[in-house]
Amino acid sequence: MTTDNDGWTHVRETVRMLFLAIAQIEIALRESDDSVEHLTDAFTSMVDSEMKIAASIDGLALSIDDKRDVSAIKRDAIQITEEMQSVIVAFQFYDKLTQRLAHVSSGMEALSGLLNDDTRVNEVDAWSLLQNEIKSKYSMREEHELFDVVMAGADVREAIRRYNDLHKDEPKNDIELF
Repeated sequence: MTTDNDGWTHVRETVRMLFLAIAQIEIALRESDDSVEHLTDAFTSMVDSEMKIAASIDGLALSIDDKRDVSAIKRDAIQITEEMQSVIVAFQFYDKLTQRLAHVSSGMEALSGLLNDDTRVNEVDAWSLLQNEIKSKYSMREEHELFDVVMAGADVREAIRRYNDLHKDEPKNDIELF
């Protein structure tokens, strides 16, 4: 390891930059939780409103004029239900985003630990163990695919191109449990 003055090394500077990136990701995740809490409250309120509308419709003694009003109410209830489904999809994308960022953060933290360990940084087994540890934390198929492509030697642009090619025909609004 080449050092200049005051113990400066490129590895130490790399670790500091990784720590900065990790801290930024962690703060962004924490701050975004407030927005998700707001969305959760709005979603819950929409569900409650739809249930009240449905209960009100069921309790009406209907004249002919009332039946027209009921049709309008039912259309509104259907619209609320459709919006609730849209919110569920938005939650899924947020969940995927936070999972990915959490995985990036933990992976960068593990990488920082290895880079900062002079006894292990040049050991092939240590790097293999790190890669296995990072991949084992992935919960989505897409993360595993991207990891494999990059570890096989693809650069960032190539990995993104392959990812986009693999997933271009997938519906963007499907709800997937992972």
